[in-house]
Amino acid sequence: MTELKGKIALVTGGSRGAGRGIALELAKAGAYVYVTGRHDNLNDVVKEMEQSGGAGAALRCDHTEDRETEETVRRILQEQGRLDILVNNVWGGNDLKIENKPFWELETDHWKNMFDAGVRAQLMTNHFAIPLMRKSPQGGLIVHTTFWDDDKYIGHFYYDLAKNALVRMAYGLSIELAGDGIAVIPLSPGWMRTELVLESMNTDEDHWQEVEDLRNSESTAYIGRAVRAMAADPEIMSRTGVPQQVGRLAETYGFTDIDGRRVPVFKVPE
Repeated sequence: MTELKGKIALVTGGSRGAGRGIALELAKAGAYVYVTGRHDNLNDVVKEMEQSGGAGAALRCDHTEDRETEETVRRILQEQGRLDILVNNVWGGNDLKIENKPFWELETDHWKNMFDAGVRAQLMTNHFAIPLMRKSPQGGLIVHTTFWDDDKYIGHFYYDLAKNALVRMAYGLSIELAGDGIAVIPLSPGWMRTELVLESMNTDEDHWQEVEDLRNSESTAYIGRAVRAMAADPEIMSRTGVPQQVGRLAETYGFTDIDGRRVPVFKVPE
């Protein structure tokens, strides 16, 4: 499938987890994908893209450093002259344990992890990348990976605040970029089998079915297929600014996870 052939994409935080899954799916669809991150395995992601017939480049970037983010966008400008798809996925919010405690008992460093290395990092990527995206007469797509379940409280004060800040960021940008034909989508996955999740449960991608708590989980390719479908949708502006859930997009666009399942939308426990 080459429905995105000729498109230029940037996926931040693309070395693992959702970012990796999204980068690989966009490359499979024909986009040239830049992946950024702080980890040494970025080149492995590019190799995997190439093995599946795609192409891209690894750019080491700490998105908490504005200078590095600006340089990343400058390089894309120099090499490509435009940017069609931006996936804001960088997230530093899991450096501290996510504990089920009331706000006043939580470490205040959660703010630094989730806002400085998460919300602000995505905001500054937008700041530098949007002028480049606006150069394209064909519009574009910005995706913020977040979590959203019909405005329900997620259960961890800082996590809830940060994820909803990303939803609101996307909404504001959707209004400001409507005239440019750039759709801005806050995208919520379900219970993802990221590398960290698998490691925490002492399993791997080949044996996750043996773990009861992962029975309704989804691969990182599932959210990748959601982004891929939206990027190829000529009517995507009808969704701009509106939170989207991967499970519902699977029903709309007709894609499945890598095991052939259509994983339902993840709901916050009542």
